[in-house]
Amino acid sequence: MLPLSKKPTLHEINTIVWLNELSRRFNRSINLSTVPDEVLDEIANLGVSALWLMGIWQRSEATRQSALNYIHEYRPALPNLEREDVSGSPYAIYDYTVDREMGGEIGLKHLRARLQKRQISLILDFIPNHMATDSNWLKQAPRLFIQGTPELHAKDDLSFLKTTDAWEREVIVARGRDPYFPAWIDTAQLNAFHPDLRQQVIDTLLRIATICDGVRCDMAMLMTNVVFHQTWGWLLKAFPTPPTEYWCEVISAVKAQFPSFIFIAEVYWNMESQLLQQGFHYTYDKRLYDRLLEGNAGAIRAHLIADISFQNRLVRFIENHDEPRAGSTFGYERQPGVAVLAFTLPGAVLTFHGQFEGAKVKLPVQLSRAPQEVVNPTLKLFYRNLFKELHSSIYTKGIWRLFDFVPSAGFPYNVIAHGWVDAASVAYRLIVVNVSGAFAKGIIPLKDWQTLADQQWALVDVMHQTEYLWDGSRMVREGLYVELQGFGYHLFHFEKRP
Repeated sequence: MLPLSKKPTLHEINTIVWLNELSRRFNRSINLSTVPDEVLDEIANLGVSALWLMGIWQRSEATRQSALNYIHEYRPALPNLEREDVSGSPYAIYDYTVDREMGGEIGLKHLRARLQKRQISLILDFIPNHMATDSNWLKQAPRLFIQGTPELHAKDDLSFLKTTDAWEREVIVARGRDPYFPAWIDTAQLNAFHPDLRQQVIDTLLRIATICDGVRCDMAMLMTNVVFHQTWGWLLKAFPTPPTEYWCEVISAVKAQFPSFIFIAEVYWNMESQLLQQGFHYTYDKRLYDRLLEGNAGAIRAHLIADISFQNRLVRFIENHDEPRAGSTFGYERQPGVAVLAFTLPGAVLTFHGQFEGAKVKLPVQLSRAPQEVVNPTLKLFYRNLFKELHSSIYTKGIWRLFDFVPSAGFPYNVIAHGWVDAASVAYRLIVVNVSGAFAKGIIPLKDWQTLADQQWALVDVMHQTEYLWDGSRMVREGLYVELQGFGYHLFHFEKRP
């Protein structure tokens, strides 16, 4: 499972693309129920503790038809694109039923049982803000959505949808959106302030909790009272802001029956702390991602001085389905150091389908097929070694510390250093990363690691298979001197020497 005392490693898979890739690889049709054991063993051997199957819910026909209007925008990612490759957005769903073509709920349950034997948890999506424009919810219960008027629809049919319910009555509802962008035209906006909607969500999540171990909640901050009122208050005269937050009400109800069920929030706008207070176990750390992209060591360090109890509940990543590929943003030269830095910090780790192999093409989520890219064996080996390192108990039992870096005269401040110590097993890790392309030279003060004194140490860089001998008392007294090429890094084990 994903206990809070551990350091979870969460691997996101684009499910429909993955199943199609496996079908080509094994030359037969593969669904959730028939994924070969060797594939699951590959995931388990990597050390992944949770698998996030992105996009397993039933997609709507309206969603697919909407996506087909933009087929020209998808061709740069998949030049030989065919109409059948367009499956529609997995975030504009028809209903919370497992896609029949992927194997349905029976197939998912079978896969989950096989993952559990390998000590791998199963995470699925939950999309709180909206449903597809032809969704079962909209047909059966249009009251759960933000209501519009004929005048609003006539004025702005990109923001308001006219449709009919299951009884052929005309319905006008708002299309889903966040407050800073135009509406998503393939969605209908749910009303977070409607008590019936909250109960519908609770009932839905209670059912979902019987088939998986947790959910990643899409754009979770949109359902907070302040954001929802900011976005939709002008249309909510009949629905004053509730006294209870949406997530407080929903998560507490689910936890009452499934206390170990995990909630992970996709969240932006510096609202991580608020979402954690409302019941989430983990939230995205988009700020770290942005600062890693910038390569500003000062900004990265300022972010990492936050309280350890907060950092333990952040999800660190350098790519996911919403962000460009790390292979294109960070490149092969810069990516290893960034990954070592992000993934050895406190908190959870999130990696994405194709990241280990060095994929560079950001695939639109509306597609069911990805281009075949050349695998980078060096990068794949790097990730295997890094995940092997993350298995060490020091990252769950040890004490973490952020160190300073004092650059030599005339050199920039471009290095982040942090480390772990487990006094019980006399184990140390020191991670040193040059986040810029400029040469780095300076001192890492280690006076807080007094237990290094009076001992000779070999600093073994397990990622590069190099070793440096240092006197412990000197390191405590004077600090550790380092030199790093642009984007260089060290991941040191400390081993005693006579």
